[in-house]
Amino acid sequence: MLVLSRKKTESIMIGDHIEVKILAVEGDQVKIGIVAPKSVKVHRSEVFEAIQEQNKAALNTNIDILKQWKK
Repeated sequence: MLVLSRKKTESIMIGDHIEVKILAVEGDQVKIGIVAPKSVKVHRSEVFEAIQEQNKAALNTNIDILKQWKK
């Protein structure tokens, strides 16, 4: 893990096309902005984890249910 210190209005570049900007620091909360190509998916970690769980559940779908849709 890379740990960096940044101040308000400063940013971090990830590769050539992703920029993470520090927009505000309010108490113990930091607001960031992410500038990335539309092809790069950006999610909060809790949303990402929920998507992963839904994908795992979809993999466990009974094949008989899928066969019914084919008819």
